[in-house]
Amino acid sequence: MNYEVLASAPGRLDFLNTHQDYKGLPVVSVAINLRTRVKARRLRGACRARSLNTGESAEFKPGELPAGRSFADYVKAAVVSLQRSGVEVGGCELEVDSDVPIASGMASSAALLVATVGALSALWGGPADPAFVAETAYRAEREVMGIPCGRLDQYGSAFGRISYINTKPPYNVERLELDRGVFVALDSGVRHSTAEVHPQRQRELDEGLRALLAVVPPSIREKLAERHWKVKWEELDEEELKPYLDKIPRVPANRILFTIRMHRSTLVALDILRGRKAEAPYLPPLDGDDWRARGVGAVMTYQHSLLRDLYDVSIPELDRLVEGALAKGAYGAKLSGAGLGGVVMALAPEAAAGSIRGVGEARSWVLKVDDGLRVEYL
Repeated sequence: MNYEVLASAPGRLDFLNTHQDYKGLPVVSVAINLRTRVKARRLRGACRARSLNTGESAEFKPGELPAGRSFADYVKAAVVSLQRSGVEVGGCELEVDSDVPIASGMASSAALLVATVGALSALWGGPADPAFVAETAYRAEREVMGIPCGRLDQYGSAFGRISYINTKPPYNVERLELDRGVFVALDSGVRHSTAEVHPQRQRELDEGLRALLAVVPPSIREKLAERHWKVKWEELDEEELKPYLDKIPRVPANRILFTIRMHRSTLVALDILRGRKAEAPYLPPLDGDDWRARGVGAVMTYQHSLLRDLYDVSIPELDRLVEGALAKGAYGAKLSGAGLGGVVMALAPEAAAGSIRGVGEARSWVLKVDDGLRVEYL
């Protein structure tokens, strides 16, 4: 079969500031060397797509709206999002092959969307740069499919490497480097769905914000809003909020406290990644040749504790993997993705990677940082 375009996009590990992208806060993603590949060619009439991994196939009219969250629906959403962006996608045939595990916290759906959008845009003469493809893939998932995601997954996959992603306009992306360590992913064996986790946490946040608005003074109220994406999170201080958080229900108060602490700890990690020695109660002494990896690892482990204790998205299976990875010498470890299943990611000395892989009973991977979207004409 004579395909015309091949596009591929990586999965990603959810490195820093998990569950913050849908609040407009910056996040850090690590693209990994597990990729989704999409071959495409033009056809007259309908679009046809098939997955070599799952055996699923679909045939539909270009522009047909998705009705669910199946393989076919993601492909339909990619076509619709491209059309809404001005790319005149017509009939096509797609062949999809992927290494990215499904529902494991490695952004399999984003890799599929980014690769599909990239392939189809290139096929039909549209832009195929990372910024256009990332935003189009995000809109496919958020606006066309109605999944309440942020921009972490699509931008992390499209831009690749270790990426600091500003999730407010103009959505700038900064390349970061880490001079030590490898990433190990440990599968909990428990499947999860972003579409199940995110809406509940977002409702709890909004409930807490409404309650908080009723008790805080005007000086704080001007930083708040009734919806989580409108809050000036970066201007809020835990100490100024604490007397008022004690006056609202515990669960929504915890969701607000999580957001502030998670973001503050990410700023600490960013300082370290940029070569500046930071201070925080959860950091070890930052000395020796591997101080950056040890510092960032400590932030990862601290962030897992926040995800467990204040956001309630960890489960015992994930906690055991984190503890096991640390016991085997990891610099740090945390859940990756929405939580309640999926994988734990560990940053570790290369010499410890093999023993860390043995911590879990399910699948595991030693992963390399990889490039983002690739497009080639065949």
